[in-house]
Amino acid sequence: MPQSEKLQIISSFEVYKNEQDLANEDRLLLMHAKRSLESAYAPYSHFNVGAAILLENGEIITGNNQENAAYPSGLCAERVAIFYAGAKYPGVKIKSIAVSCKAENQVINDPVSPCGACRQAIAEYETRYAQKIRMIMAGESGRVFIAESIESLLPLMFNRKYLK
Repeated sequence: MPQSEKLQIISSFEVYKNEQDLANEDRLLLMHAKRSLESAYAPYSHFNVGAAILLENGEIITGNNQENAAYPSGLCAERVAIFYAGAKYPGVKIKSIAVSCKAENQVINDPVSPCGACRQAIAEYETRYAQKIRMIMAGESGRVFIAESIESLLPLMFNRKYLK
């Protein structure tokens, strides 16, 4: 029988009872994400997502999900915001990203995290600027999770070091 070892990966998050317990900067960013989800275009899933990005220069960029009848043609809130930030402020590092959601037919009281494609896009910006990006995740109400890096959500991530 071949020998192997076990690799255990542990992710840790700061957990807050609600958004009122957050530091002012985090609460403000989450407020921007929640405002942004109100203008999402989600006629198919009825699941609105808003994202807000705090850049190192103090600018806050928002985005929301934009669906399309040809499902793969839509784009998630996180990537809308990240790509806009990269286009409008090239070379400016991302400090934090806040994400929130709201569904038409249920109340979301648990934190929502970025999908796999968004995690990979966020990982690219962490690697590009060699700086961790704080992830602030919330539902409509209830607890808020904060990760100090996308690595907590995407361990063993693929990045540029594999493409040398």
